[in-house]
Amino acid sequence: MAPRDFLTDRLMLGLVVLVALVLGMPSLKPLFATLFPRLDRPLYEAESFVSLTLDHMALVGASSLAAILLGGGAGIAVTRPWGREFRGLLETVATMGQTFPPVAVLALAVPVMGFGPEPALIALTLYALLPVVENTVAGLDGVPPPVLDSARGLGMGPTEMLFRVELPLAAPVILAGIRTAVIVNVGTAAIASTVGAKTLGLPIIVGLNGSNQAYVIQGALIVAALAVVIDAGFDRLAGWLTRWSQR
Repeated sequence: MAPRDFLTDRLMLGLVVLVALVLGMPSLKPLFATLFPRLDRPLYEAESFVSLTLDHMALVGASSLAAILLGGGAGIAVTRPWGREFRGLLETVATMGQTFPPVAVLALAVPVMGFGPEPALIALTLYALLPVVENTVAGLDGVPPPVLDSARGLGMGPTEMLFRVELPLAAPVILAGIRTAVIVNVGTAAIASTVGAKTLGLPIIVGLNGSNQAYVIQGALIVAALAVVIDAGFDRLAGWLTRWSQR
């Protein structure tokens, strides 16, 4: 890859910045000490930024996967003839899941499940359902009827039509919903540290509680870099998917 191409490649540039921040944050201690001379501890050192980033990504990945499986499956179900009557109910439940604050879900889940990543997994999954459900339904509804008629004319059954015709054509729209859900979860996962889950929100929360702006900046920088990398990755995937669907 030419240097000019590298500098214009958002995914590669974002990866370099993310890796540099995660691995090189300890070397920035003198810089934060200079920027915040009144702080006794200008660098968050209670946990490794590498382990926090991996834990953050694992929580985002698990909750996003659960939302994709639940939301995608439900979206497919309500676009089938036997499930259309439940479409309104599904959209209402998905909307409630996103409008209900994740902090409130955590507060309700902790007494039952205890502290740790489990309450956060539930909250993030509920929060990510709406864009997955909405885009799955919109993508499948957007398949042109003449295309479906042609598939039936070729002798395809409902299942074959779904996997060979409907889902491939709806894939770009569905992917856009998944992209939104994952990016939202990257930022929202930071609050999971309020219930004992190890995420990049830990230095942010500790910094807010202790009036340590350096901690807040350190956590926020890595969260932002991670969001940029994931968004650029989805952008690359969407381009590939569009080219594949046009073949």
